[in-house]
Amino acid sequence: MQTILFLCTGNTCRSPMAEAIARDWIEGETSDLDPNATFVASAGLFAAEGSPVSAETLQSLEKLNIEHRGASKQVTPEMIRNATLVLCMTAEHRASAIHLAGGTEDLNHKIVLLDKDGDIADPIGMSQETYDLLARQMMQLMPERLTVLCSPSGGSVT
Repeated sequence: MQTILFLCTGNTCRSPMAEAIARDWIEGETSDLDPNATFVASAGLFAAEGSPVSAETLQSLEKLNIEHRGASKQVTPEMIRNATLVLCMTAEHRASAIHLAGGTEDLNHKIVLLDKDGDIADPIGMSQETYDLLARQMMQLMPERLTVLCSPSGGSVT
């Protein structure tokens, strides 16, 4: 079983949105990933354990006919070490995750940015339109990113 972990700051906006979109894509007809052999989760570096996902995130997902259930989780070193792939929203999240998990070289290949072109900005406190744009961005990113990173060859890690 491979585990894909999405990581952000508070686990109420970006990472739960990414988790839900990834799960929906994996369970869909266009993914080559086996939904029965792929576990998708999310957590936050500074999450308040059990906080609800933001209403804006849930509304954006609902517009895409994607359901998400769950509450925020604080990431642990074990979660990072046990994951097959950790997709971070920012370079700072990536650096923190590597440090938290022990900072060893073998972690560098599996802790990467969700968007290989740069950080995904935190939408907290922004308009519903900002959340909707973020959801559309993730919908575009997810298929290519997961296909490349979860392929048997491991793909290009950046």
